[in-house]
Amino acid sequence: MDPTSAPVEAAAAAGHDFSFVGLFLQADPIVKGVMILLVVASLACWTVVFEKVVRLAAAKRQAKAFEAMVRKEGAVDAGQDGIAGRIVHAGLDAWRDQDPSESRAERRERIERAMKGALGLEVKRLQGGLPLLATSGSTAPFIGLFGTVWGIMNSFSSIAKSQDTSLAVVAPGIAEALFATAIGLVVAIPAVMAYNKLSGDLARLQSGFVSCIAVLGNRLARDRSPHARAAAAAAE
Repeated sequence: MDPTSAPVEAAAAAGHDFSFVGLFLQADPIVKGVMILLVVASLACWTVVFEKVVRLAAAKRQAKAFEAMVRKEGAVDAGQDGIAGRIVHAGLDAWRDQDPSESRAERRERIERAMKGALGLEVKRLQGGLPLLATSGSTAPFIGLFGTVWGIMNSFSSIAKSQDTSLAVVAPGIAEALFATAIGLVVAIPAVMAYNKLSGDLARLQSGFVSCIAVLGNRLARDRSPHARAAAAAAE
């Protein structure tokens, strides 16, 4: 190795920008593409997280109002908002379609099935976007690892071309490669945590609605005239 090359390589390493922006701008086009893909995935994940937080907060308020109405004996309030309103309307529609030959248990099962069907549609809407979080959480580290492997391959190519194994030759490429892995982890960790939290909140929300549906279904099946009271309550 030429002894005069060491100062040159040291100066080159010193002149290499190791900031986040510098690592991105100086990266290989493939590694740069991986970084851009991961950043876009991160933005998409955070958009889903904020949207779900807002929608779940509204759904929880509706669930509390629905539970308060169900636990309170009296008129069935057909003026509930959002998910609760659609569940109540589904139950009342099923109640109107009465068959004199069916038993109370059969009527209760039919009404509950209608309300659970309405709840299922609303839960599916709330689940939209969660697969993106799960996919990003499971694949982002491997996408970042692909960028890392590609960057290290470029570092080995630099070693072969320069016939020099000094750190000054390989440090820039390795830094860019590891930066891709770091971005992948930054995408994956919040995505997995958000997916677990939102999925748990959604499951608890659904469970609460199902419990109230059982109570309301029993009341509608027992009472032959809830529609008149519901209409009166809605008109108030």
